[in-house]
Amino acid sequence: MRMRRVLGLALAAATLAGMGAVGTVSAAAASSPNITRDECTAASGQVTARPYAGYACMMPDGTTQPIT
Repeated sequence: MRMRRVLGLALAAATLAGMGAVGTVSAAAASSPNITRDECTAASGQVTARPYAGYACMMPDGTTQPIT
């Protein structure tokens, strides 16, 4: 019985560690690098000026990305 409990705890810890790693990778993928004006317009985005922050690309889904 004790062995089953120890294995269950080890499995739970491994699952949580895996979920943390997946969350970190997806967060890194979500924060995509800057894009160019051409890439913005090619992706059906709209280039907008931001005061004191340069230009950004407003994508059709509502997300914005800085323009290099």
